[in-house]
Amino acid sequence: MTDFELEIGSASRAGPGREHNEDSCGTVLEDRARAIAAVADGVSSAPGGEVASGMAIEVLLRACADEPASLEVGQRLYRAVQQANIEIHDRAMVVPELHGMSTTLTAAAVDRGVLTAVHVGDSRLYLVRDGAIEQLTKDHTVAAEKVRYGLMSVERARSHEDRSKLLRSMGRELIVSRDRITRRLRQGDVVLLCSDGLHGALDDRELARLVTDGHADGACRDLVAAAGSAGTQDDATAAIVRVVGPTPGETAPGGLGASLRRLLRRRPDG
Repeated sequence: MTDFELEIGSASRAGPGREHNEDSCGTVLEDRARAIAAVADGVSSAPGGEVASGMAIEVLLRACADEPASLEVGQRLYRAVQQANIEIHDRAMVVPELHGMSTTLTAAAVDRGVLTAVHVGDSRLYLVRDGAIEQLTKDHTVAAEKVRYGLMSVERARSHEDRSKLLRSMGRELIVSRDRITRRLRQGDVVLLCSDGLHGALDDRELARLVTDGHADGACRDLVAAAGSAGTQDDATAAIVRVVGPTPGETAPGGLGASLRRLLRRRPDG
């Protein structure tokens, strides 16, 4: 049986005709069982979007590393996102050219088979399992909120002018409201983080197809290339954490639940 192990990768490129890439990403493999991945997308309507996204990733990873190793990695991540927000906000306050800068940030930590994510904005976190894809984060945009309240269809929201109007972003206020998500993973799961330049160009089925095979780095490059071929005009970024081998406590591919289901299917009728 293959030991539990994580595989990570990332890729990012500027949109066509753009001089700067306002997306940033980072990945850290702390050991075979613990990894951190993050994607940030600087807000183009504000000055310093590129600076804000770069700071978000840099400060996040630094703050995670500075926290005590005894602290659970998900808790370190939650604190680190707030630290990144404070530093972006403070930099914007003292540098006139950067006043108002902000960014999205979606960060995920996997620690011995448990996923913890912290999310602000409209970059996304997906879980791909057995070929099916699930969006774990919610978009903090005007259009997405209208969808949640039943005021707009999902189809209309994909092309609506409010789809990129953020209700929440990093650096705008001194204290940022952060969504926190926790899931238990199993062998074969793929955790995908991406900016809106990628998920806005590719539908969920295409995202799931492109991350299923190959190494995480190659899958990220394929995703970014596919977004370009689909005609995205935005910067496109992807980061992946793939679970290789059974997670701690998993007795077979699919875990205990899958094992029980297999046993029940073999029971004779009557």
